[in-house]
Amino acid sequence: MGELSKLPNIGPVVEGQLEAVGITTYEQLKETGSKQAWLKIREIDSSACIHRLYSFEGAIRGIKKAQLPPDVKAELKEFYQDVTK
Repeated sequence: MGELSKLPNIGPVVEGQLEAVGITTYEQLKETGSKQAWLKIREIDSSACIHRLYSFEGAIRGIKKAQLPPDVKAELKEFYQDVTK
């Protein structure tokens, strides 16, 4: 297990995908942001769903994805819907 899998919502498989797209530290994930990190993952894994997007945002904030504020979830959902049209 590396640094990323110690974050909430990030398991070994997702950590491997993040590393595959050049994100290997929390600082890089935070700097990249949840939306851009998700877009990078989506390029290599077309099954990346909205829950992965929520997971990245939660990991950046240090909380479980279920604890994301409703307004943040709504913004991420809108982004997801725009991208996946």
